[in-house]
Amino acid sequence: MIRGKHLVFAGILGMTAYVLYHNERFLIEPNNPIWGHYSKYGWWLLTHGVAGACALVLAPMQFSERLRKRYTRLHRVSGRTYVVGALVLAPLGAYVQYMAEGIDGAPRSFTILAIVDAAMLWGTTLVAFTFALRRRITMHRLWMTRSYAVALVFFEGRFILGVTGWEAAGVEIVQAVIWACLAFSVLVADLINDWHEIRLAALAPAKVPIGAERPARAAVLPSA
Repeated sequence: MIRGKHLVFAGILGMTAYVLYHNERFLIEPNNPIWGHYSKYGWWLLTHGVAGACALVLAPMQFSERLRKRYTRLHRVSGRTYVVGALVLAPLGAYVQYMAEGIDGAPRSFTILAIVDAAMLWGTTLVAFTFALRRRITMHRLWMTRSYAVALVFFEGRFILGVTGWEAAGVEIVQAVIWACLAFSVLVADLINDWHEIRLAALAPAKVPIGAERPARAAVLPSA
């Protein structure tokens, strides 16, 4: 049966495919002039990209119940690889954005945005990993979802900017879109985590609060 989880990951796959084609297809174009520009960032950008790719590719495997039960060792190895990738890509992303100030004249506000993004990814990932070490599986899943939601800001911002055409609307619009994706990431993750309870609460019949007065019945007058 198709579950809500499958639809979510299908949407993420579609978004990723769009971003790879629209923003990253230069990776298979050796003669693309953008390579000359990115070479200025050297190994910093390459390491950031490899770590990010490992994290974003391996993260969906952590949400597979079948994989976790049948291939426990693979689940643990892929999970720890995701943690390492997230902890590497976050600070390097902030540092590369700082380098962009001198190379491309990027505003300092973009660097601050990258630092906040990195801090949120570090925080959610470390908390998720800590709960995994303590075998607090339920809490581990909750925080893993938050971590993955923050990591997906990389694709979400580019997807929204590309589909709407706002990527050419100026740096202020670009930053506003990425800030919005970052602000909503944990909220959306919690909505997904608690969707079952939210649905049950919405469908449950309303209950009369304890101590609430019931409506009085109309008095029946004695017949004459």
